[in-house]
Amino acid sequence: QPQLMETGGGSVQPGGSLRLSCTGSGTFYGTYCMGWFRQAPGMERVEIASLDHTGRIIYSESAKGRFTISRDNTKEILYLQLNSLKPTDSGMYYCAARLTGATAEVCQREYAIDYWGAGVLVTVSS
Repeated sequence: QPQLMETGGGSVQPGGSLRLSCTGSGTFYGTYCMGWFRQAPGMERVEIASLDHTGRIIYSESAKGRFTISRDNTKEILYLQLNSLKPTDSGMYYCAARLTGATAEVCQREYAIDYWGAGVLVTVSS
């Protein structure tokens, strides 16, 4: 059973950057998808970006132009580059994966996710 672990969170000032990493134990192959979600205090968890085994990528409107999702298939690490950060980007960031019958669209849906990381905190404030 795959296990996901996020690293790279921290505190930055508005306009700053962070790179989140998600390491997955076990082998991801076949029709998988992976993604990142964010949950702000008192708010629901929302999708940020997702990708699938074909290389298709989908971003939420808030992430477009500022965040970049990518995966190093050799190292099996999922990344989320966060640029031009705003205070509204603060929250817990979760790595997510689905291993069967998955597309980038599927990994935008919280209920379709099979595996979650424990999350990493990102705080953007001056």
